[in-house]
Amino acid sequence: MAAKRQRLAQRRKSRGYTQEQLADALGVDRTTVQRWERGEVDPQPHQRPRLQRLLELTSRELDELLAADVLPVAAESNWITPAQPANDDEMAAWELSRRVQASDVGSETLMRLESAFDELATAYPVTPPGELLDRVRQHSAYVVRLLDARMTLSEHRRLLVVGGWLSLLGATLHIDLKQEHAATARLQTAATLARQAEAPEIEAWCFETDAWRVLTDGDYVRALELSLAAQSIAPKGTSALIQATAQEGRARARLGQGKETYAAIERVQAMAAALGIPERPKEHHYQYDPAKALAYTATTLAWLGDAAAEPYAREVITRLSPSNDVTKWPRRVASANIDLALVLLTDNRLDEACASAQKAILSGRVVPSNHWRALEVVKAVEAKQLPEAPDLREAYEGLKAIGA
Repeated sequence: MAAKRQRLAQRRKSRGYTQEQLADALGVDRTTVQRWERGEVDPQPHQRPRLQRLLELTSRELDELLAADVLPVAAESNWITPAQPANDDEMAAWELSRRVQASDVGSETLMRLESAFDELATAYPVTPPGELLDRVRQHSAYVVRLLDARMTLSEHRRLLVVGGWLSLLGATLHIDLKQEHAATARLQTAATLARQAEAPEIEAWCFETDAWRVLTDGDYVRALELSLAAQSIAPKGTSALIQATAQEGRARARLGQGKETYAAIERVQAMAAALGIPERPKEHHYQYDPAKALAYTATTLAWLGDAAAEPYAREVITRLSPSNDVTKWPRRVASANIDLALVLLTDNRLDEACASAQKAILSGRVVPSNHWRALEVVKAVEAKQLPEAPDLREAYEGLKAIGA
């Protein structure tokens, strides 16, 4: 009699797929997925690579899930197997350091994981999302391995917290890549870890991140609801609270609620100013700084059609552009150029608008989740029947092809 593969089914559900959705993604019939999970047949060799990618598994992990659901025999050693192959120097070094400590986890390992997350969050604005996602997966896998280890309550909470942050960043990257099912699964995981660890700022970021996702899909009412929910959870004075308020302003701008939009902008600027200027400023995705208020104000005002967006957008470009080489721009500069183009089009400064839009598109910093913003400019240029429209459309189509 075939043995059911409940762990395989659980993995599918954790990645946000129904049996039918997974079957569609793999190009097979739903009954095929059902037979896999009932243990009646195995995936064909040509199906395995795609299945591994969708469920975010290594080949060995997939083999384990395809085995009968029996409890694994505990190894004689208490040490945890490294999450990555032995040729992964970074992970191997961490594992060696962890093994010489009294704890199965140890403070040093946790500090290194926390530091690694900070580095990933700092790399976010200037790193292609697909490339960064591979690194997030590696560190998340290591967290999963460590969760089975012996540790103190304090260490356990720290591990849950760093796991929550990594899951949140992974969700953000999936959203950037328009990978909706994976984004949903990681957001749910991040929220669960946040509640278990009693880390409300992470949970607030989950709501804020989902607000951005639905905003990019055009559901502005839902984006507003999620932004307000994030604010109700976020602790006072945290970056999550400021970011959620900024997201509220953007949602209200898209809804045409001018008065409420300006009020949200004022609250963001006041909270950002209270943070002060960091001694060593750096772009950390989950740490708000006053410079971010400029960028969000530029976008929000541009969506309202307010010419006041122009000086904010120009200041972002001036502050953050490392050179005239657009390929070296952080993502925020590309967004500021899109904002500037929208404002200049409204003001009939057409040549400047087309130039700004062209720079943003050619920078390579416009991720798939933001393609719609670039498309707004392209369509506006086309509606005005400007001579630059064909070149701009060609650049946009090239951008889409790269992000596909």
